[in-house]
Amino acid sequence: MAETRFLFLGGTGSQLSGHLEPPEGTPRGWAIFAHCFTCGKDSRAAVYISRALSRAGIGVLRFDFAGIGAGSGEPVSFASDVEDIRSAAKAMTAAGMPPSLLVGHSLGGTAAIVAAAELPGVAAVATIGAPADLEHILRFFRPIDLDTIASEGEASAEIAGRTFLVRRSFLQAVEVFDIEKSIASLRRPVLVMHSPLDQVVGIDHASRIFVASKHPKSFFSLDTADHLLTSAADANYASAMVAAWASRFLPLLKADLPQVEVAEGVVATETLAGKFQLEIRSGEHTFFADERASVGGLGTGLSPYELVSAGLAACTVMTMRVYAIRKGFPLERASTTVLHERVPGMMPPDRFTRTITLDGPLNDDQRARILAIADRCPVDLTLVRGSDVQTKLSSSTETAEPEPD
Repeated sequence: MAETRFLFLGGTGSQLSGHLEPPEGTPRGWAIFAHCFTCGKDSRAAVYISRALSRAGIGVLRFDFAGIGAGSGEPVSFASDVEDIRSAAKAMTAAGMPPSLLVGHSLGGTAAIVAAAELPGVAAVATIGAPADLEHILRFFRPIDLDTIASEGEASAEIAGRTFLVRRSFLQAVEVFDIEKSIASLRRPVLVMHSPLDQVVGIDHASRIFVASKHPKSFFSLDTADHLLTSAADANYASAMVAAWASRFLPLLKADLPQVEVAEGVVATETLAGKFQLEIRSGEHTFFADERASVGGLGTGLSPYELVSAGLAACTVMTMRVYAIRKGFPLERASTTVLHERVPGMMPPDRFTRTITLDGPLNDDQRARILAIADRCPVDLTLVRGSDVQTKLSSSTETAEPEPD
């Protein structure tokens, strides 16, 4: 399902804008992603992690804190960041999407920890490169900026090439908020992710957060990643870890999809013609599977991944047809092209790109609704959520007699 815009009132009463990515597959719940101090809702970490959670059945709201959005002109404040998270949770709950997970990057992770204390519906908190105190942030301000803020009440400060309006309340928050005490009192599952090579927030901050947290708590090293996860491979790795960890604490919200019919099973047997050719049989249906001649096959049938792609394509078209009939939409013909590829550095590494063609006098709304239902086809959900594959030896397998000594 495509992401949608989500508007709500932040902690200061100003309107904030976010992207809401609904869960794919069987839903597990909703999450809020809090970005880093110099980032925004569209940073690589925010986008990758939100989409990974969405694939795991966890919908995500990622939004810009007050003072971060383009042209906002509002001052940045740690206290308002905390209130923005709580306001986002309140708005999501009112919209029927109560968040049960908070994920924060850098200072956003610290804000998520503090915000969770007054959000009893939040079942778990995950942090990425988060500082264990606010004093750490002050070292990014020049002495002249700190002096101006202290004496005049506010000043513009440049951090990481961006200009922020900072008020005296930001400096006061350093003394008000005891992050480690907040962590210790949280008593909810915490995931700490950090790179030992982080040059912005040292690995010692991860140690302090982890030690202060109560069990169950987990730590994942981001190995060679930088603070902002600028590498796609690092962002994908962090995304996969957060999604896998969160799924343990967010059970399915409803029963999984029932099996449409009792399967007869599919049998693949070597024909012994060529290197790869197989006879595929299911009930009364028989066809060949093979590999292309360029890799040693005879080219007489679809390859294994082409068969998987065919299943996704077929299920997509059938699901759209059933939906169009139920809604009375004038869909004349539908077709789907599916391409499988392995993307190095991406987690998971397999990508299925689906291109859908819809023929008929459909309006824009009908096309959008048919396209959205494609993401709910059973094979799509099976691929997105993963499967349990079990292997056993057939009892009818003939065993060769042992050779005499």
